[in-house]
Amino acid sequence: MENEKVQLTREGYDKLKAELRNLIDIIRPEVIEQLAYARSLGDLSENADYDAAKARQADVEQRIRQLEDILSNASIVDDASGTTKIVSFGRTVKILNLANKKEYTFKIVGTHETNPRDGTISNVSPLGEAIMGGRVNDKVTVKAPKSYQVQILKIE
Repeated sequence: MENEKVQLTREGYDKLKAELRNLIDIIRPEVIEQLAYARSLGDLSENADYDAAKARQADVEQRIRQLEDILSNASIVDDASGTTKIVSFGRTVKILNLANKKEYTFKIVGTHETNPRDGTISNVSPLGEAIMGGRVNDKVTVKAPKSYQVQILKIE
């Protein structure tokens, strides 16, 4: 991922930045305290608290590096600009799945801020790629293991 531009909405960028600040300012010091306490218990060779704290420290440091890399390569896409006539990054889109006749609404975001349960999908997901550039009433085929068609109902 190094030097690869990462598209993020302003909201996604701010969330990742807040997560990074929390890890650096709050979580990292907590882990350091846990390590110091575990060391104070004596024999490290059979100290489960120490092993757990070291594992947590490794996880925290890895996430910090990951977030720093993402944020340093971030390209913030202004989701308030442009037209609402075409599906684009940062837009909220309402679609109709033509197979099951169910409607779905979601926002198209970057891969690092995607959470389908929260109503966001990646711009490079099969559905995201299929509808990008589409217009209201367009019917598009989503290329997935089992392809399906959707109709774009609304773009905000």
